[in-house]
This record gives sequence, C-alpha cells and structure tokens, in this order.
Amino acid sequence: RDGLLEKRSSGLLQLWKRKRCVLTEEGLRLHSCKDGGADAPGSAWSTKAKELRFERMATVDCVEYKRGLVYFTVVMATGKEIDFRCAQEGTAWNAEIALALVRYKNLQAVQTGRNRHLSTAHLGSAGED
Repeated sequence: RDGLLEKRSSGLLQLWKRKRCVLTEEGLRLHSCKDGGADAPGSAWSTKAKELRFERMATVDCVEYKRGLVYFTVVMATGKEIDFRCAQEGTAWNAEIALALVRYKNLQAVQTGRNRHLSTAHLGSAGED
C-alpha cells in the first residue's frame, strides 16, 4: 500500500507535515517531501525514510472523523504516540495499518508457538535416546 498521510510534528508548534507512506509487511515507511510542498509541481519525495516497525508498535488508536479527515494515533511499545490524519475518502490508512499490525503480531505468535513446539518435541525425543 502506498499513499499520502499527514503526520503531526513533535515540535512546539505541532504542525501537520505531508508524508508519502509505504505500508510493508514489516511496518510503515514515511518519506518526507524534499522541497517542502508535496503539491508543488516538480516536488520530489526523499529516498531516505523513517520506518515505524510493527515489532515496536503497540496499537492504532483514537480514531476520530472531522471535516472530511480521519485522525488516528499509532502508539509505540514505549508509550510514544504519533498522530496522523488522512482524507476520509480513499485509503482508510488507520484500518490498513491496524490490520497489517494484527497480521504481523499473529504471524509472530504462530512462529513463537511453532518454535516452542519444536523445542519441546526435540527435548522429548532427546530423552528417548
């Protein structure tokens, strides 16, 4: 999934900054606009990206709908909250990120269960020799 989101800066003014977002199996990649305005003709997206990895995310929270925009918060495992907003029509980024996070956590749980099962099975067979 690829598209536009606005992220609230953590600075004193807490300005909304437009980001190009790429949702991957590992997390959310945020690219900044190199020359400020993403709507300006000829504007380019930075190749350098900040990555919010699912392994460090706790939840997607606080969904609010206001004036055609969806506001939501990504809560990191450390408790840090990152605010986003996007247009109501089009991609429901809050749902896409939440579903991808659940998919990731489920996959991790299955792998942990398999590893636990394999290690107990291995221990059981080692005792029979």
